[in-house]
Amino acid sequence: MGNGTVRPGDRTGAQITASSGLDEAAAGLGTEIVRFTRLIAAWKQRAKNDATAADRVLLARLVVGGDRRATDLAADAFLDLSTVSRQVRSLVERELVARRPDPEDRRGSLLTATDAGRAAFEHYRRQRDAELAALLECWPAQDRADLIRLMGRLNDDLVDHQHARLSPGGDQGAAVKQGDIHA
Repeated sequence: MGNGTVRPGDRTGAQITASSGLDEAAAGLGTEIVRFTRLIAAWKQRAKNDATAADRVLLARLVVGGDRRATDLAADAFLDLSTVSRQVRSLVERELVARRPDPEDRRGSLLTATDAGRAAFEHYRRQRDAELAALLECWPAQDRADLIRLMGRLNDDLVDHQHARLSPGGDQGAAVKQGDIHA
């Protein structure tokens, strides 16, 4: 419930922390992550019907992550290359993205966000932030700060855990950890 009300049978994070062990905390977090994932999926589905949804994702990757080849952009955005190619063509036609020769391989090209593309990305980010601000408006300032701090910590730990499983000893998650995903 959005008003901070605890539903019957629910336990708040403070109650779980104060009265339970690690297993119960993990189970509670798992339940909330599944719920959060479903809510985000619904939000994304709504955004999918928005003609600018693909623009947001691709521009975010280019603005935040820098110039990329289309293949790398597709991988970064978890999209099919044919989908990205179509969308990039549209972004280039609308002068939000420019192509330039790849200095390392002249056969390929790098994509870069233009000034207009950066402005569109900032517009999209402001829209997202306004929607989240409306959601958090009734939260006390300390709760908002705690949420941001704890979400950051959880994301950092998830990146570390994921990369430890993939390649022990490497810190390949640094780019993601430092905020590579801003769409």
